[in-house]
Amino acid sequence: MKKKLSLLLCLVFMVLGMTACGANPESQDFYGKTYSELQSSMEQEVSSLLALDEESRTYIQSYGTDVAIKLILSWDELVKELGPYQGLGEFSAIKSQNTMTLEQMVQFPGREVVVSYVYSYNHESRQPELTDASVDYVYSLGEKMSKAGMNTLMGMGTVFMVLILISLIIYCFKLIPYLIGQKSDHKKSDTPEQSAVVSQIEEREEQQLTDDLELVAVISAAVAASTGTSTDGFVVRSIHRR
Repeated sequence: MKKKLSLLLCLVFMVLGMTACGANPESQDFYGKTYSELQSSMEQEVSSLLALDEESRTYIQSYGTDVAIKLILSWDELVKELGPYQGLGEFSAIKSQNTMTLEQMVQFPGREVVVSYVYSYNHESRQPELTDASVDYVYSLGEKMSKAGMNTLMGMGTVFMVLILISLIIYCFKLIPYLIGQKSDHKKSDTPEQSAVVSQIEEREEQQLTDDLELVAVISAAVAASTGTSTDGFVVRSIHRR
């Protein structure tokens, strides 16, 4: 029992020690810089952004790095509608393996924004290098939840629309044989003009057959009269018209 209690106490102290280390970043080493030095550096960066004039913006956009240009454009896009600068908010520094992220909150009347710098450690120069910089709005929990809800509704609506479209396409496959059958029936059925022509041809053939029978009867009677015999033994093999 005592061993179990001692093990449980050791685990509790280990968890508390890890929590204490994670909650106190001021004691960490950020690639040779302290927490307070990074905070002062970010305050200077924000002051530089606030003091930018048109000449400086034009120079950075012409000769600056991609990271600097992205930072200036995002700052101008977000801050211009928030009103006058009110002060600095919280600062945070997070170090994870070869990456270091610095975030400085900046307060405005309309909304609070966060200026983020991301550094990656360069093993050749043995110095951290700035790889990304951005300015974003700080959203409240309610705004995040509503935005997540809208994204969820849009995603579900898109899925349902695609399913409805697929169902309609599958239903149309059932109508294809019916449509093909109608077309074949239209092809088989003759038009009134074609029916009239066919009937005329049949009438002509019947009339021609009647004339041939009459001609056979006349010839048979003439032959029987000249020979003095009966027409019963006569057989007409063919008739040639001239």
